[in-house]
Amino acid sequence: MTSKDDTIISRRDFIGDMTVLGASALTLAAAATPQEAMAAQAATAPTLLSPFTEVSTFEQPKFEFVFEIDLNFTRTQNINNMPTGAGRGAVYLDSGTIKGPKLNGKAVPNSGGDYALFRPDDVLSFDARYMLQEDDGTLIMIYNKGYLWGRYSDTMVKIRKWIFEKGPVVPETDYYLRAFPTFEVEKGKHDWLMRHVIIGVGKRKEAGNIVRYYALV
Repeated sequence: MTSKDDTIISRRDFIGDMTVLGASALTLAAAATPQEAMAAQAATAPTLLSPFTEVSTFEQPKFEFVFEIDLNFTRTQNINNMPTGAGRGAVYLDSGTIKGPKLNGKAVPNSGGDYALFRPDDVLSFDARYMLQEDDGTLIMIYNKGYLWGRYSDTMVKIRKWIFEKGPVVPETDYYLRAFPTFEVEKGKHDWLMRHVIIGVGKRKEAGNIVRYYALV
């Protein structure tokens, strides 16, 4: 049977052992080089999963420019006068360039196109998908939806004459071209595209469009 004194001694021995172990740990920590100490600290520090330093708040959303894409479409097909009153158009991607602070590269030729719905209310609801390739070789699939409509009752007529009949250029202030894309990309330096809301502000050109994309940070 263990006596009270034996129990006290055992507890003292335990505390002594812990003190020795603690001193040994401090000695080992002191012996580590500054580089090793910094590496150990970095290994335990949380990793920031966003490339942006600004942060939106509930009261004040913030947008940061990420890239601009200049697309060329010269091949078109149309399904007109569907029973719904709408039409379906298709424009196939010829080429495109990407430049900006967060993404640079190209749109891969012949990797897709835009299959827009021409609604009876004269709104063009676009539905595009094609492949992007960053300068480092990373492939990025973009699924791009959005709207093009005229701010005036005759704007879309003017745009059709501009694009298909070589009519006068329509100023971008006369129409609304906005996009809300989503992306697919491998895990790595560009996967922030799959966890941020991106919006695009675009303008037409004779054989395509130019869209500037902004992240809601």
